[in-house]
Amino acid sequence: MSTDNNTTETPVSGTLVLVFHRDLSTSRANAAFAAAARSLPDTDVVDMQARYPDARIDMSTDAADDAAMLLQADRIVLQFPIQWYSVPALLKAWQDAVLTRMYYVVAASEGDRLVGTPVMVIVTAGNVAAAYERTGQNHYTLDEILTPLKATAHRCGLPWYEPHVTFEADRLSRDALADAAIDYRNALAAFAEATPVGMRNGKAA
Repeated sequence: MSTDNNTTETPVSGTLVLVFHRDLSTSRANAAFAAAARSLPDTDVVDMQARYPDARIDMSTDAADDAAMLLQADRIVLQFPIQWYSVPALLKAWQDAVLTRMYYVVAASEGDRLVGTPVMVIVTAGNVAAAYERTGQNHYTLDEILTPLKATAHRCGLPWYEPHVTFEADRLSRDALADAAIDYRNALAAFAEATPVGMRNGKAA
């Protein structure tokens, strides 16, 4: 069974889902999705806001714990709501601390070992899908908005898996939300099936 890990305890191998939401207790879609993820085998779900309630991530201690967490995972999922056409502030702070440590401070012992680990982005958006078209309200596609994350994955040597997006996430009816949670769970299962254990450089198959 899956676990819900908000402490520094290193999770088991499998799919690591890092949820960046300012308060899952007030969330509808992301909370439902996190619950769906916990029903999958070999899946660890981490509420990153609960892990870092003050949004302060120390590069020497906290980032070391998170690096160990990433290195134990077979695949990584970054889950978050789009906020002002970007990622939540905590996710950016996490990248600045953890990825900087792994790829610039101790690259040989951490970053180089993470290379080859597949990454998938799961996003919720409040607007309709048509808004994220070049002719839509936002003028830019969601793929364009996610370009910085895709570039980061490329820089870190993490194979990029097709993102899973849920539109109108805060306006879904109860039935629509239940269907969206099933779609989300299926997307996670498909990601796991498409990315078998042992893909990365630093971990034997």
